[in-house]
Amino acid sequence: MAAAPEVASAAGMIEPVPTAATFPAPTLLWQPGAAAWSLCLIGDWRGFVPPAALAAPAALGASDDTTTTTLEVDARQLAAWDADLAPALWALLAPLAQRGVLLRLDALADDVRAALKLALPDDSDDGGDGSTAPAADTTPLPPRASRGAWADLLITVGFVGELLLASLRLLRGRSAMRASDLLHQMDETGPRSLPIVALTTFLVGLLLAYMGGAQLGRIGAQVFIADLVTVGVVRELAGLMTGVILAGRVGAAFAAQLGTMQANEEIDALRTLGVNPIEYLVLPRLLGMLLVAPLLVAMAMLVGVLAGLPAAVLIYDVPVPLYLRKCLESLTWTHLWIGLAKGTMYTLLVVVAGCREGLHAGRNAQAVGEATTRAVVKALVWIVLAACASTVVLQSLGF
Repeated sequence: MAAAPEVASAAGMIEPVPTAATFPAPTLLWQPGAAAWSLCLIGDWRGFVPPAALAAPAALGASDDTTTTTLEVDARQLAAWDADLAPALWALLAPLAQRGVLLRLDALADDVRAALKLALPDDSDDGGDGSTAPAADTTPLPPRASRGAWADLLITVGFVGELLLASLRLLRGRSAMRASDLLHQMDETGPRSLPIVALTTFLVGLLLAYMGGAQLGRIGAQVFIADLVTVGVVRELAGLMTGVILAGRVGAAFAAQLGTMQANEEIDALRTLGVNPIEYLVLPRLLGMLLVAPLLVAMAMLVGVLAGLPAAVLIYDVPVPLYLRKCLESLTWTHLWIGLAKGTMYTLLVVVAGCREGLHAGRNAQAVGEATTRAVVKALVWIVLAACASTVVLQSLGF
């Protein structure tokens, strides 16, 4: 039999190094008590993995909603342990923590307790005094909900102010915006958005002519279908539908793009390099939309007005020349500039909502998705509010 290894003690005497046979066998005991349960760790736990038969008894943690069970880990009889102790305890304690059991880990070594504190759920790990907080609903609130509506409004106002300052720097020739980025955004927001905008306004114009003709036909005034479609589409619906469609196509895309850059810390890198993200990322998108929005809205007006022609001609027997002549007679410069101005305003609100949410998104995939959703919802709400307010103001002023 090989002799046990020896080491020099502090007194200068030769003593044997403790081996596995020196300590008691690894044991754990679940002991119920009047105030709390106890988990006693006994013996040499080096390399020991507790079998499933030694898991926590079913009675532990089976209390009602008004009573919380406490478990104290007693390591006073723990003779030896190694790096396997923390994962072994985690396998025993994690199911209890999920059932709402309060864990007291202050008897464990600091490094073992620290490892368990990181691994166990936030509402069940060791507190500063070795005890745990009561189990509670720890579902994280969305970032905007935790800040409140007032703080969210202040962020939006600050973003708009930074955007205005960036526009002034552009007029002074001191902006970081690149012409290539502007041209790219003009292509994305204009020609690539035209098919879906044209399709939507065509269907809206066709529906408006059909429903309007059904009502006008009761008094024999089908000839005024052209007036109804022209004024409704040019003054309100073309710009409104363009803004709604772009909120889902452009606003969501801007929020996702900038939110992903925020999550990947690309925006932080721009700031580190001395580049203003508002000038470099937001301004090209805003100006690109500003330049193409009037043309996009004008095309939507034309498609929407002509969409009423099939319904008026085929269903209500209005001659084609008469429909076109009535359209030109009802179209005035006032209706035209109001429609273009409203449509342009709606599209700018889409860009502001998308870029604002993207730049202030969180740094993970879920936060980017939430920012994209908020951008679309916020753009639609802003568009509806702007449409109502502008209509009331213009009608009050006699336009």
